[in-house]
Amino acid sequence: MQKLKITEFGTTEKGEKFLLYEMKNDAGTAAAVSDYGASLVRVCVKGKDGASVDVVLGFDDVSGYEEGGDSIGATVGRNANRIGGASVEINGITYELDKNDNENNLHSGFDYYNKRMWEVKESGDDHVTFCLHSPDGDQGYPGALDMYVTYSLDEDNMLSIHYEAVPDQDTVINMTNHSYFNLNGHDSGTVLGHTVVLDADCFTPADAESIPTGEIRTVEGTPMDFRGGKVLGEEIDADYEPLRFGGGYDHNWVLKNEGSFGKVAEVTADKSGIRMEVYTDLPGVQMYTGNFLGGVKGKGGAVYEKRSAVCLETQYYPDAVHHDNFPGPICRAGEKYDTRTAYRFVPCE
Repeated sequence: MQKLKITEFGTTEKGEKFLLYEMKNDAGTAAAVSDYGASLVRVCVKGKDGASVDVVLGFDDVSGYEEGGDSIGATVGRNANRIGGASVEINGITYELDKNDNENNLHSGFDYYNKRMWEVKESGDDHVTFCLHSPDGDQGYPGALDMYVTYSLDEDNMLSIHYEAVPDQDTVINMTNHSYFNLNGHDSGTVLGHTVVLDADCFTPADAESIPTGEIRTVEGTPMDFRGGKVLGEEIDADYEPLRFGGGYDHNWVLKNEGSFGKVAEVTADKSGIRMEVYTDLPGVQMYTGNFLGGVKGKGGAVYEKRSAVCLETQYYPDAVHHDNFPGPICRAGEKYDTRTAYRFVPCE
């Protein structure tokens, strides 16, 4: 049975046509991705009553992704998250970046990877590989590279994302996926009833502009402690400075995987019963509770409001280029950037 379904996904204002690639396994789980931004558009999983539930926020066609400014479903690069002061020094040379978040750089500036056409290099029943050529000086960063992003879906309901690149100069590479998850369904309202587990003893506090201070702080005795599992809404509005600054959870947690691919987080829905496990080999994860969403018109007439989803963005820590005590996101010339993140969906039994 042919499991890869390819359909038209609309046309941009420039007249570029894009496609949607949908993979489906025998268990009935499906994932759809587009060559516009190498975006994750749909993930459908069986809920309590056996009905299929689409658990990621998104848009009906390419125009929504073209217009949207919340990085919904996005492949983010070259550098995910924030760089303070919008500049980076590599080998004694300072490179100026776009100031698109106050005086800082967020998700690499205005010329986003997720607003570009990616070439499909390979596709099969269970995978799609996208490629984007990023030239020297792209987004202000040195070095040219071809970024490969492969989505694959297995029979264990594991949606894997594999990032690969080899730069020709020393440069920053810190890729992530910025999907917004609501395991009750993309159109079901708030995620404050979801229970989250994070395998992290520490997080990186940030200032009022979400730039880390350099401190690595224990979660012990704070609202940031998710080690034993906690409902998102339980302490999200606590009178705690990091939460006040972020308007809720929008922080990087320090993972304990030590560079090995393994399970780092888990989210369980309160209504559908669907559970999502997060795996990565990266050192950090940014949990963001959609604090700045509002009135976003999404798939099927849904309107996405504040805290209607949770993002779990695996990454090197924000602003790591300015903190020697953070794992560094510099990839050396000729070396391979090679990292994996996966989301495994466990249907309600």
